[in-house]
Amino acid sequence: MKNTIGREIPEDIIWYDEVINYSAPFSKEPVGRKIAPLLKQVKPNESKVVSSLEELIKKVGLKDGMTISFHHHFRNGDYILNNVIDTIAKMGLKDITIVPSSLSTIHESLVEHIKNGVITGIHTSGIRGRLAEEISNGLMEKPIVIRSHGGRARAIEAGEIKIDVAFLGAPSCDPYGNSRGKGENTICGSLGYSKVDAAYADQVVIITDDLVPYPNCPASISQTNVDYVIKVDAIGNPSGIASGATRFTKNPKELLIAQYASKLIVNSPYFKDGFSFQTGSGGSSLAVTRFLKEEMKDKNIKARFALGGITKPMVEMHEEGFIEQLFDVQSFDLVACESIIKNPNHHEIDASFYANPHNKGCIANQLDVVILSALEIDTNFHVNVITGSDGIIRGASGGHSDTAAASKLSIIVAPLIRGRIPTVVDQVNTIITPGETVDVLVTDRGIAINPRRKDLLEIFKNTDLPIFTIEELKEKAEKVVGKGRPIEYLERVVGIVEYRDGSIIDVIKQVK
Repeated sequence: MKNTIGREIPEDIIWYDEVINYSAPFSKEPVGRKIAPLLKQVKPNESKVVSSLEELIKKVGLKDGMTISFHHHFRNGDYILNNVIDTIAKMGLKDITIVPSSLSTIHESLVEHIKNGVITGIHTSGIRGRLAEEISNGLMEKPIVIRSHGGRARAIEAGEIKIDVAFLGAPSCDPYGNSRGKGENTICGSLGYSKVDAAYADQVVIITDDLVPYPNCPASISQTNVDYVIKVDAIGNPSGIASGATRFTKNPKELLIAQYASKLIVNSPYFKDGFSFQTGSGGSSLAVTRFLKEEMKDKNIKARFALGGITKPMVEMHEEGFIEQLFDVQSFDLVACESIIKNPNHHEIDASFYANPHNKGCIANQLDVVILSALEIDTNFHVNVITGSDGIIRGASGGHSDTAAASKLSIIVAPLIRGRIPTVVDQVNTIITPGETVDVLVTDRGIAINPRRKDLLEIFKNTDLPIFTIEELKEKAEKVVGKGRPIEYLERVVGIVEYRDGSIIDVIKQVK
């Protein structure tokens, strides 16, 4: 059966009692109540500290068939997920489903654990490297499930993901479980994704390499949610944790895209004192932040808040008075990690507060402008950020669909041609974000405004910005590199893409 945007969705999917197809951004209403974790008593003088991972796994009663979760604030420096799964494998456990908030190239050892039956299910926001390639080629019997950051928080709160044990890394923790994003050996800043796991998992374990005296406050994760604490030699590689995805670009294409995007924002009705924005961490996105700062300085405009993954340029703007408050679900670089500790208006937020569509109001709903990237965008403005031009999974859903739907102005920035591959196509390989929530595409060869935004078309029709239809941008790309070659897929589904509300927006098929 096809959903409303023309994607063929299987009627039966192993993870779902009932498959609900995507219909529209806000059409699926929540029903029922939030789930609750198990009640538990910890008596005076009872210790939560455990001496080894083996003892820990026995204490939490982990069994075949259970579901465990992790977070990705340590990014490509993460040691925790691999160590826990290696230990589980040595203890002979099988048929485990993992629910990490995202997976990186450092997690490629999962390939062997999938082959030997230890891991049989994966629910995540993103996946990269050899693990992603193997899954794209049919490694797993069950399809993986891709969710946005807000969608993952929603699914946990709704009980659609039931976490038996959350294994959460923390740079520092006291013996009672109070955990923070800075320690003697490592720093990751915000622990925003793990906070939801800590609140709803049946059992919560903190893994740290810096066990500090009680109380370790103010705590990102509270003792009242933590069952056990374990100290290990190292939870991650500090350079991989703090490096993040940030970089300052000197690429002329990226700078041109950033200039166009900045001009578009400045000339929009949203650029005024007290506005809010999210710009992300890619080359063009960071450059937009720099250009916006100059415009704000010239016009004496200050932002009420900036949101999402926080970066050094945002911290600098905050400290210089251009941004009043920062709301941080993940700190992308060392400067942001340090800022959240020292700056009182740099706030740590959890993923539900950030972008869950089914709570009583996420902060993304208050967002004026968001800058987002794309691997592909099609003539219906649907965006793909998960599969490459070869059909292989190589990205993450992240907060893409969340902020596109919730913000007042969503801007996609991307080169018109990447390598010899056109970015604007007739139909994207995989839809992560539906076109009806995308307002503008900005490329190095021109800008396309979604025809649904007649107000923006009217505002920008007489400006010096290079405005085209998206079909004209597609033709420009095809004149240079021709049409992209269609990817050959098998019928087997290797990935399910959930929209943020839990409906199914697309599937990923096995590459041929």
